[in-house]
This record gives sequence, C-alpha cells and structure tokens, in this order.
Amino acid sequence: MDMRPCSVAGMFYPAEPRHLEQLLETFFRNKAPGITARGVVSPHAGYVYSGETGACAFSTIPPDFDGTFVVIGPSHRGYMTSASAVPWATPLGIVDVDTGFVDALDIEVDEVSHRSEHSIEVQMPFIKYRFPRARVAPVLMGDQSYEAAVSLAEHLLQAIEHTGRNVRIVASSDFSHYVPDEVARRHDLTVIDALKTLDVPEFYHRLRETGATVCGYGPIAAMCITCQSLGAERGELLRYTTSGDVTEDYNQVVGYAAIAVV
Repeated sequence: MDMRPCSVAGMFYPAEPRHLEQLLETFFRNKAPGITARGVVSPHAGYVYSGETGACAFSTIPPDFDGTFVVIGPSHRGYMTSASAVPWATPLGIVDVDTGFVDALDIEVDEVSHRSEHSIEVQMPFIKYRFPRARVAPVLMGDQSYEAAVSLAEHLLQAIEHTGRNVRIVASSDFSHYVPDEVARRHDLTVIDALKTLDVPEFYHRLRETGATVCGYGPIAAMCITCQSLGAERGELLRYTTSGDVTEDYNQVVGYAAIAVV
C-alpha cells in the first residue's frame, strides 16, 4: 500500500513510539481551555521547542472527535499547492486519509511535494495520539497570497458542503524567525491581534507593516476565512512562546503560537 513515510521522526519528534507517547501525554496533561474550536493554529517546530504549544491548540478539540482534520501546511521548498491522498505513517501508527474529502477538494494531488515537507508531518502524531479515529486531508500550500487563501477556503467550503463531513482545520505555522526575542514578540502579537476578530485583510496588512516572518500565513488565512464562513466569530490566543524560552538564547528566536478559532 502506498504510504507517506515519516521523514522527520527522530529529529522533530521522537521516533520511538513509547517515548513519543509519553511526551505527548505530558504535553496534554492539565490542558482544558474550556472552548471548542473549529480551527486552530499549531506550530511545526521540534517538539522540544513547540510541542506543548501545539498541544494547547489541539486541546481545544474534544478528544472523541472522529471526523476529518484538514491540515494545511506551508511549502518550505517552493512546491505548488497540492493535496495528499495516501495514509500517513507516524511512530504511533497510521493516520488514514479521507480520500472522499480529498477528491471533493478538487485540488491537484502530488505526493512528491509532500514527501520531505515537515509542516504537515509534525501535526500527525498529535492527531494520532489524541484523535485515533479521526482522518486527515493534508493540503500543502504554495502560493500564500490573500487571493490564494480565499480560493483555498472556497475549495474547502465546497468540499465540506459536498461531503457533509464534520471538519476541523489545522493551520500549521511558526511565527517570527531568527530575530531578537523582543522583536519577535512585538511583531507576532501585533499580527495575531488582527485574528481576534478574524480580520484577514488586516492580518495581511500587519504582516507587511511589521515584516513579521510568519511562514504559514496563507494556511492561517485560509483556515480563518473558512471557519468564519462556517460561523466562527473570533480567534483566541491560547499560548505564545519563543525558542528562547527553551534555549535561553534571546538573540535569535523563533516564535510559536497556539490559536483557537471559535
């Protein structure tokens, strides 16, 4: 059977199943935000840096969720927007793809583009661990312009209407890259503030204004537009950290945010 194998296990997260399970158990411990999200922003760095922040995002979705996660990640290698239609391997087992939903998306399927990209893969162990009955629809986003985000949201809404699936959307993104901690926090929190009202045009404006190097801004925008069309009203910042919180090197940090759209 064709399958998308792990490409960053042992680097971004543990490859040994028991170690990974114990780590995820620790991340999810005492996470009860009291809200239920339609969509989330989750980081995709190594778990030592951003794993607990990712768990904060996923904790806003009930653990008995057995629908479809649309996982949208940015292409770090310049590939065009594409979907994946094969199961994804994790150290904890296989995550099945909702092929019916992927078909309904009417987006080109290109497994080669997904093969070495970590932005979606890093989300899969969270899903397998916390939502073992859920399926996924992985979407790699190349063009991240506002127009592309609107177009992707339209594809998502049409697929949701056509299939009737119970869907949650995960936008995979880190925030500012390799700037001083105080700059990362100032820029990122300015950008994130626009998401409180799901004002996506303002989100893009603030990205340009601050120069914040948010790698997955397109997935964030597409997720927010889709969720707003489905009735969501606001975005809530659950947790913001930087790599400096772990390394204690505050000169060159990467920012991470857990955001719930409800």
